[in-house]
Amino acid sequence: MSYSKRIEQVKNHLNYPKGLLAGQVAIITGSGQGIGAETARLFANEGAKVVVNDLDGKKAEDVAQQINESGGEAIGVKCDMMSDADINNLVKKAAEFGNGKIHIIVNNAGFTWDAVIHKTTDKMWDTMIAVHCTAPFKLIRGCAPYFRVRDGEPRVIINISSTSGIHGNAGQANYALAKAGVTGLTKAVAKEWGPQFGVRANTVAFGYILTRLTAAKELGGAVQLADGSKIAIGIPKGQGAKKNEEGNKPIPDIPLGRPGTATEAASSILAVASPLFSYVNGQTIMVTGGRNM
Repeated sequence: MSYSKRIEQVKNHLNYPKGLLAGQVAIITGSGQGIGAETARLFANEGAKVVVNDLDGKKAEDVAQQINESGGEAIGVKCDMMSDADINNLVKKAAEFGNGKIHIIVNNAGFTWDAVIHKTTDKMWDTMIAVHCTAPFKLIRGCAPYFRVRDGEPRVIINISSTSGIHGNAGQANYALAKAGVTGLTKAVAKEWGPQFGVRANTVAFGYILTRLTAAKELGGAVQLADGSKIAIGIPKGQGAKKNEEGNKPIPDIPLGRPGTATEAASSILAVASPLFSYVNGQTIMVTGGRNM
């Protein structure tokens, strides 16, 4: 059975005819492409008003336009998540779009900057901490006035992590530490804002998902920072990168035998954001196809 049919059954059963996220305003960082863009589309399909954010403003606008043309509601906001001014503007735009309310934050923006420990520079280290820990913290802090409220409406924070932050990974000491830090931030938010305000905060930790970060490095993928730095992304073919196409051989250490798709990853974020997870708080949800269990 397809994802859309399964979710339709769930909606009918639980009486959410207007969508699982109807009327909620969601900020999704790094949603101009990949998992973030798929999450934005799924959220919009479920009735959310989506704030599409990306360092590349055109990509953010393009995703928002696609959502609006499909009958959803979205705005695109260019935002460098390492800029305090940009984060403040993102929160302001989201609140205006939501008529003074923000319900969901998905801290998805991020990338890898790999090197073995003795070749990791201070800039590589500091950038990973800034992108994956400091930026989510500042966005959550900036949204505090919209989350620390008692209006009976749901408030949900989802921080995206990785199995590198759970198990560690050779060549990713900076990324592994940053992604481990995300889980600590999530638990602190759950304990602070859960009791009085009913805010749910959870982490979704992805395993091998087909994105530009797991594509072959030889394909030339890169991230360009606001200061002009260009960072090559991907995994060298000799270190296990797979082609993003059908017909790959089964992957022995993944019980499902294959990597996940961006849509499958986004679907897990939707599930955690939805009322189906209303009593799940402070947890790390592993989305790995069974890898590392």
